[in-house]
Amino acid sequence: MLPQIIAQIGVPVLVAILSDALGKMNSPLSQTAADALGKITGAIQTGEISSEQIAEANRHAEKMAELEIQQNQLLLSETAQSLRAEIASDDKFVRRMRPTFGYFMAVTWAAQMLAIAYVIVFQTEKSAFVLNAMGNLSAIWAMGLSVLGIYVYKRSEEKKKPAHGPEIIGWNNAKP
Repeated sequence: MLPQIIAQIGVPVLVAILSDALGKMNSPLSQTAADALGKITGAIQTGEISSEQIAEANRHAEKMAELEIQQNQLLLSETAQSLRAEIASDDKFVRRMRPTFGYFMAVTWAAQMLAIAYVIVFQTEKSAFVLNAMGNLSAIWAMGLSVLGIYVYKRSEEKKKPAHGPEIIGWNNAKP
């Protein structure tokens, strides 16, 4: 996104804006950056940095913006392809198990967090006990999230393979 902004407004304008914004911050690091950008603005104004160099910087920013757009288009294409592969699967277990388990994990996590928040707000004297108990549940959550991670990983592998008809990843599909 930043390359697109640079390409649209140009390097000198962006340098001036950043210098001004960083100069208003109360941090030694931002002050140093603002000073450096101020020197660049001065160099542009005095001609130390030529208009050809600025034009080249703008061309570079435009190229970066173009590459970023191409990368985003590729990412969207790959995401859409993965979604189409999952939807196209004829195996109801493959199509529903991972999302169902994911929703189950999300709902149970939300219920637990709401219960803990309720205890912390309305029964503060019990909050230390409940938070300690929550810590003891970490092994159970690790197990559930590991299973979900395996589902996601295996489903991603399946999406990379050409469709062979219904099959469950990791299971022996041989007929008895």
